[in-house]
Amino acid sequence: MLRQLITTVGRRTLTPLLARTQRFSAGAAGGDGKDGKQDVVNHADVPIIDYEDPDYLPLPEYPFRPDEPLDVKKQRLVYQSRKRGMLENDLLLSTFVAKHLKDLNAELTEQYDRLINGVTNDWDIYYWATENKPTPPEYQNEIMNMLKEHVANAQREKRLRQPNL
Repeated sequence: MLRQLITTVGRRTLTPLLARTQRFSAGAAGGDGKDGKQDVVNHADVPIIDYEDPDYLPLPEYPFRPDEPLDVKKQRLVYQSRKRGMLENDLLLSTFVAKHLKDLNAELTEQYDRLINGVTNDWDIYYWATENKPTPPEYQNEIMNMLKEHVANAQREKRLRQPNL
């Protein structure tokens, strides 16, 4: 009886929180016909829209360091791979670096540096690595192939947190 009461009370208190109905403009063609707005529960019916970057905005250039020693560059890349600003890339890139960076030569390290610092949108790196979008030719190289293989995770490793330093 107590269990049934808790379940009923829980359902009554959580249902309004979980099933919030919001209204948004659906444009001239959509809506329910009354006011041009459409009911949406939990935003499940709202499509994800991916906008391309506008061409008229100047993108900042990353200052590449041609005379940087290889060991210093690798230390910088470890830090930059862990602090991307989005958890998905933090996990993918930090585990990739922990596994591969120590064995990379100067050329591959430079390719990795250009990949993570040359692209201005981290979502692009994520979509290319997960193969949701095609990789542009300038970034399709050995490092990108290694990253895609790492992301595919054929060994089914658990990657729930960043590796220890």
